[in-house]
Amino acid sequence: MKTLLRLPNLLKLTLVFLIALVFQNCTQENIKERTDQTLNITDYLRANPDYSMFLEILDITNYSSFMNTYGTYTLFLPTNDAIKQYLTDVGASSLSQVPLKDLQNLVKLHILEKKIGTTSFTDGKIVVPSMYGQYLITGAANINGVSYSTVNKTSNVLAGNIEAGNGVIHIIDKVLRVADRTLTQTIETDPNLSLFTEILKATGWYDKLNQPITYDSNKVGSYLTVLAQANEVFENTTWKIPGTNTIIKLNTLDNLKLRYSHLHDPLNPADSLNLFVQYHIVPKLNYQADFATTATFETKVPLEIISSKLIKGTIHLNQDVFDGVFEEGVAIVRSPSDATCSNGVLHYLDKNLQMKKRVPMPVYFDACDQPEFVINTNSYRKPGAVQFGYVAPFVNLTWEGDQTMKMLWTPNTTTWNGDQLEVFRFKPVGGQQNVTLTTPIIIKGRYKIWVSYRQNSKASSQVKTFFDGVQMSRTINLQEAANPISGTSYVTDKVLESQGYKRPMYPFVNTSIYSRLVGIVDIAITGRHKITFNAVTDGGQAWFDIIEFRPVDMDQIWPKFKAGLAGAGGLVQRADAPKDN
Repeated sequence: MKTLLRLPNLLKLTLVFLIALVFQNCTQENIKERTDQTLNITDYLRANPDYSMFLEILDITNYSSFMNTYGTYTLFLPTNDAIKQYLTDVGASSLSQVPLKDLQNLVKLHILEKKIGTTSFTDGKIVVPSMYGQYLITGAANINGVSYSTVNKTSNVLAGNIEAGNGVIHIIDKVLRVADRTLTQTIETDPNLSLFTEILKATGWYDKLNQPITYDSNKVGSYLTVLAQANEVFENTTWKIPGTNTIIKLNTLDNLKLRYSHLHDPLNPADSLNLFVQYHIVPKLNYQADFATTATFETKVPLEIISSKLIKGTIHLNQDVFDGVFEEGVAIVRSPSDATCSNGVLHYLDKNLQMKKRVPMPVYFDACDQPEFVINTNSYRKPGAVQFGYVAPFVNLTWEGDQTMKMLWTPNTTTWNGDQLEVFRFKPVGGQQNVTLTTPIIIKGRYKIWVSYRQNSKASSQVKTFFDGVQMSRTINLQEAANPISGTSYVTDKVLESQGYKRPMYPFVNTSIYSRLVGIVDIAITGRHKITFNAVTDGGQAWFDIIEFRPVDMDQIWPKFKAGLAGAGGLVQRADAPKDN
């Protein structure tokens, strides 16, 4: 202070002004922090009497302090009127008459531990479960000309995206109810599923679908997904009794036993009626949103799967093309499905879903058969040499490195369909690497895998192949021509095959595509699989054409593939070839 008193008056005044300014700024900042602070969820409820009853529930269950702490929550907040209706529904005159456990479960069902805005609502389940553990289902409804987002098909969102300090609030007009009925109870209470219920009882699955959830050592729950068929579906399903002209409807349990119960013991897991039920049960929780984004699902039938695809907003099961033949699938009926149960989820089918027993058959996979290439209608497999690319992500193709994958379209060359998948600078570092393709559906069985490539003296000399993550026994040398023609003399196909090579195209010329046998694989589950190519040595461009999966007991040489655009997609049988080239 003595030092300050010795300063000139002007300097004293300046220092006093600066000190006052600093204190003033600090005070203003602190006031601003307090007045602009957004209320946390519990404080928001305290400030809005329209939601006092849900606040009371939070107080009773000791969740009020929890919902006032830091976090990124989503609260589906019922109005007071909604909670009054809930009390009427459960036969209580006040919240104090509702069991504490029920109120605790109710609170947890209305809270997500992630901030989810209405823009993330889709026609299906929300991506994260509620704190109770059950998923909430969102959709849309039009009521008196007004569109609303819906939750669990029963509650409308009156106001959404109300920002709180620790999350977001959506106001709803009806209390969400915990799904406390098992799959069996839910199925049995629907009169349209009375025959399906009879089948469950006859096969023993009635009791199995009535069990509470258990958890394994990895905390994975024993949830199941049931694909049910209504009485109308069975009424519309017919079957001709073998050796007769008699056609019956599968609309009674006796007729279903006649059609499916080949062991005459439906309780036996090996009996076909039991297998019929098993094929309608998928492990884990699978909502329509899951069926829309996953290609295949295991069923309770050992090693048997169901394929799934989304077509114009509807899920179609087992709608596939096998051996060039289109097979119409079975659709999930959208509206009544996604019915959450205490131990799983229930869907309804529009037709009879039968297990398809298949034997191994060859799959000829053109690497350029990618949706991202196909949509380029101006260039895809059109006359005239062209090269075009598509930037990741692809649906059925992934890789590391440069994010543009190219298709080389040269219909005058000797490739199948005239196209080749070009991998730019296929090498371990600095190019594209670990190219992984999702295959078409392959029926379970034992197969030889052949990979066709265009020889390039500057390509990688060592490429590893992995099938579903397992390395195949042989590598591919992309620089190598499989015993090329010497003069006018040909190495025979059988000799080439014994060396692990073949000439897959017909007719064959010296600049054709070669094929390398990379190994034999035992495919345990029918479905789509992953095949990966990994460059061990440096190289330039690599071109891949056909990836063949031929059953081991099948001719590995014939049929061959018609080359170029003129023979697009065609095969040549041995009997149709004028000579063995």
